Amino acid sequence: NSSHVLAFLLAGIPGMARFHRWVFIPFGLMYLIAMLGNGIILLVVRAHHSLHEPMYYFLSMLATTDLGLTLSTLPTVLCVFWFHTREISFPVCLAQMFFIHAFSFMESSVLLAMAFDRYVAVCFPLRYSSILTGAR
Repeated sequence: NSSHVLAFLLAGIPGMARFHRWVFIPFGLMYLIAMLGNGIILLVVRAHHSLHEPMYYFLSMLATTDLGLTLSTLPTVLCVFWFHTREISFPVCLAQMFFIHAFSFMESSVLLAMAFDRYVAVCFPLRYSSILTGAR
């Protein structure tokens, strides 16, 4: 007799099961603030043409990767705390792990590009506009 269960058990915060509904409140607020804040950044940069410059494009990319990272992690956490969801299937866990690592890598890459942009702006202020053009 062999059975193959491809699921992981989620515990939340061990020993604090009766407080999970209260823990949902700060996590839910963080989720809401992250979604609203990053969404507002994207809308403002898109709406104002004066913000169509490389640094604001980098900020938009950072907001987009942060939205992806938030969307790939917090819904599962919120389901554990509010609905007492206790298991996650292996394919869903694998997909979530992939997206967490992919968005973390993208966020680090955007931060590296932002650091390079500021380095060029500080070290070569007179050539900055010719080095970092819209095409680049």
